[in-house]
Amino acid sequence: MVQRIDVHAHFLPERYRAALAAAGHSKPSGMPAIPKWNVTEHLEMMDRNEIGSAILSVSAPGVHFGDNAAARDLARFVNEEGATAAHDNPQRFGMFATLPLPDVDGALRELEYAFDTLKADGVVLESNFHGIYLGDARFEPVFEELNRRHAKVFIHPTNPHCPCCQVQPKGENAAALPPIGYPFPMIEFMFETTRAVFNLLLSGTLDRFPNVQIIVPHAGATIPVLADRVAGLSPALGLPEKLDAEKFMTSLRGMYYDLAGFPLPRQLNALLEIADPKHVLYGSDYPYTPEPLVTALAAQLDGSPQLSAALRADFMRNNALALFPKFA
Repeated sequence: MVQRIDVHAHFLPERYRAALAAAGHSKPSGMPAIPKWNVTEHLEMMDRNEIGSAILSVSAPGVHFGDNAAARDLARFVNEEGATAAHDNPQRFGMFATLPLPDVDGALRELEYAFDTLKADGVVLESNFHGIYLGDARFEPVFEELNRRHAKVFIHPTNPHCPCCQVQPKGENAAALPPIGYPFPMIEFMFETTRAVFNLLLSGTLDRFPNVQIIVPHAGATIPVLADRVAGLSPALGLPEKLDAEKFMTSLRGMYYDLAGFPLPRQLNALLEIADPKHVLYGSDYPYTPEPLVTALAAQLDGSPQLSAALRADFMRNNALALFPKFA
């Protein structure tokens, strides 16, 4: 069995779990509860599911709950906790650093510390930070520094920031649900990812900063289905830099895509219409995806007739090694 490399794995130290609850996120994004997490249980889950290495990241809603100073402090804490797990288990864990955006000055300082002192493997960026989406000009200094460092950026969806998603549901279970009435990860996270990635392209951000390597979660979300539509309409927008369909699709093909979620039996075929097969990576989404479901989804990938043995080995491990050779 190929030892998987998991690029979509989360961690929740106790202080971060407490901060989530204190900020009103005891049911994050409408999920039933904040998952419990510790290093030992994560390693045991990995061993049971043939996962050799995992790169830890903080999931939605990140660390900024309205106060810059508190966000900087919490980002430093989670990054040091992730770095400690990676240092103590160097072949098992890596870490995507968290930045206290939308505080750009704080993010730049944390980015420097995370790369130069903690030796982070990259950064995780939420799809939006208090309504400011990736690709917004306010984040240009951050992308300039990420570009200078040839950084790997793992995009993760977060709660949508739109009026239509703020209507409180009614009924006996209303208190346990987000405003629109069902968990955001079910549907809205897919649109969040799509909006963020298309905004990075349409704003010219990735064209200006070509050294940034983007990892898109959840098998590309709805990007494969909407790519032709957005690419086809792009020339009519009058963008400062020409973005025709060929350039648009080339940019999408240059990104990396993880397989967290439910890529089979349909989504994977759509993803491979736009993605380079050498840029497809494994992701578990543990512990937000509980272990029984991690096991079941991995078994689907292992047994799928859609994947040859060579392609499966690439998706599970080999492609990730090209990005993260330290796990060889």
